[in-house]
Amino acid sequence: MNKISCAFIRILQHSNSYGGATVLGRQLSYKSDLSLDKIYPNVRLQLYTPPPPPSDGDKFNGYVPMDKLEITYSRSSGPGGQHVNTVNTKVDVRFKLAEAKWIPDKTRAKLLKALQNKITKEGYFCIKSDLTRSQQLNLADALEKLRAIIRAQEVEAASPSEETLEKIRRRQEKAARQRLQLKRGRAQVKADRQGPSAVDF
Repeated sequence: MNKISCAFIRILQHSNSYGGATVLGRQLSYKSDLSLDKIYPNVRLQLYTPPPPPSDGDKFNGYVPMDKLEITYSRSSGPGGQHVNTVNTKVDVRFKLAEAKWIPDKTRAKLLKALQNKITKEGYFCIKSDLTRSQQLNLADALEKLRAIIRAQEVEAASPSEETLEKIRRRQEKAARQRLQLKRGRAQVKADRQGPSAVDF
């Protein structure tokens, strides 16, 4: 055996002592004790989508079905170095609001009225997020924005009390008096600026 073969055998023996992937009965590379197959030896990695929670009357329960959304990714704007130019992290979430059966009917009607200027001609409502440099975090941010918009329409505004209405009426009367007083003062200033007329002579 030459020197190169002996050195290669020593490398194999050294790597074998630290553990690693087995190829032809030899472990050729180091493998950490914190690798996934050692922490979770018999796990099967499968994505699981939980079923929607039970409906809470006519209120939105916070569940957004992902299969009803159109999600696209694009390049983010703003600072971030060369990473911005190579990774699509900006998230656009689109869906047809009129066909969103997962939103209660009463809330959906309010949304259609409140967001009529933000809905496209095709009926799509779009939410964008480029808060972070991560697709998943931006998607979570966009979904949270959507939930906040929906829940904002379900908040019933409390009717003002009699005291509040009286305060509003007094403020309006005071504002009207001040406006008329200011107007009379400006008229008097303009009248004083005019010279004596020919009738006075």
